[in-house]
Amino acid sequence: QVQLVESGGGLVQAGGSLRLSCAASVRTFSTYAMGWFREAPGKEREFVAGISGIGCNTDFADSVKGRFTISRDSAKNTVFLQMKRLRPEGTGVYYCAARSGLLVRVLANEYDSWGQGAQVTVSS
Repeated sequence: QVQLVESGGGLVQAGGSLRLSCAASVRTFSTYAMGWFREAPGKEREFVAGISGIGCNTDFADSVKGRFTISRDSAKNTVFLQMKRLRPEGTGVYYCAARSGLLVRVLANEYDSWGQGAQVTVSS
């Protein structure tokens, strides 16, 4: 399994921006597709964004398209989620996830490793 550590969460006003980072402890980072999921209070964990193993392909939930971007830095074994124009419904715990394989998947059960989560709170 891959050890994942998220950072960058916090409190932001609606319309503001945050960037989440996820550092992975693995030698072969490029062989893992990475994803970000969000778990809002009382709701199931849902897919937010994903990036393929070598970063050529990305995918986003419809609710964040045009506002969020995902990227990865292979030299630092880190994946980033840049969130702009945040909305109150974006509040929740954001989890970084890794799956062995190059392709992005949107189902949580297709990911093998998870971080501890980062709290994001968007105030109205």
